[in-house]
Amino acid sequence: MLTPLDDTLWHQLPTTFDHVWTSDPRFFDRYWFAIYSGDGRVAIQVTMGAYRNMNVLDAGVVMVVDGKQYNLRASRSLNGSVETVCGPVRIRPIEPLKSFEIIIEPGDHGWQGSLRWDCVEPAREEHPHYTRLQGRTVEDYRRFDQIGQASGFLQSGTQRVDIQQWWSCRDHSWGVRRGMGVPEPVTGPKVPLSDKGHVMSFLFFSTDALSGHLLFQGRGDDTPYTTGVVTDRDTGAFQHASNIALEVELHEGTRRFRRCSVAATLDDGRLLRIAVEARGSAIAMQGLGYSGGYDDGKGLGAWRGENHLETDVWDISHPSKIVYPDGTHKEHWHRIQPVAIEAVLDGKTSHGTASMTLTIAGRLPEHLQLKALGQ
Repeated sequence: MLTPLDDTLWHQLPTTFDHVWTSDPRFFDRYWFAIYSGDGRVAIQVTMGAYRNMNVLDAGVVMVVDGKQYNLRASRSLNGSVETVCGPVRIRPIEPLKSFEIIIEPGDHGWQGSLRWDCVEPAREEHPHYTRLQGRTVEDYRRFDQIGQASGFLQSGTQRVDIQQWWSCRDHSWGVRRGMGVPEPVTGPKVPLSDKGHVMSFLFFSTDALSGHLLFQGRGDDTPYTTGVVTDRDTGAFQHASNIALEVELHEGTRRFRRCSVAATLDDGRLLRIAVEARGSAIAMQGLGYSGGYDDGKGLGAWRGENHLETDVWDISHPSKIVYPDGTHKEHWHRIQPVAIEAVLDGKTSHGTASMTLTIAGRLPEHLQLKALGQ
């Protein structure tokens, strides 16, 4: 079926744009934005993803203010549409790789907003993500990352936040990965995380002197995946990073961090050290639809009918618990934390704002060089 994209000059296959190169139902294409106040009191995230083989476009908006998390999640059938509009949420590139408009149309759901996102650094690609398990490809996707700033406003109910050139970051990822709307098939014995262990550290950061992203992911004693790019903001020169190591101080009795340090070796052999300190409350990513989000617990990419919309408000003032409106609560592993950072390179220190994802499950594998305190 023809779509407006087919009247461009950018075909890569001898077919139309209404489908993708694989029939794997987990194929996705997703925007993600994070916007933080300098003191960490307010944190905002917005996402939108298309799943061509699931006939789904979904979107989410969360706003954290003083430990309360306001959530909006939407989903609709694609039905061949190429419009990046899902329920009240619209994301429009003004100039690709540079600026975006994000609109939340008002309605009975109680939300409204208008945000302008502008880059302050060029987008940088990560190394390709490719993983096989028992011979089957379980991940084959690409992602790029970018630092920016945002202005505008966002309102849920009577809670309104005005934003003026706040620190922000974003990523855009596409391909095949786990956890996208369908159960994973059983292809062999599964080693529980309690035995194997898992750590993932993903830091977006910028200071007056430096900016970039550093990603480290390890499962058990498997060879870890690392990717990172660090940019000198005075010259625009950038280098890739490797040999990423972590030290972490946890909130007592949890796997949530108070402080951590990230060390990475650059291409030229120099060592970058970044001290990270949590600011405000960490966003619980289920509110955005990730990791078993939505009321049905199916997470991103699941088909929920022609149009679906849900909203709620959670108490996330505790470092690891989500408290729901009915008073029940749960621990949730997937949190993204606004942080303040101190970066040291070549003996020079600079300070800035960052976004830190740090998830820890099961035992702590020794090769991760992760020091956990306060357990």
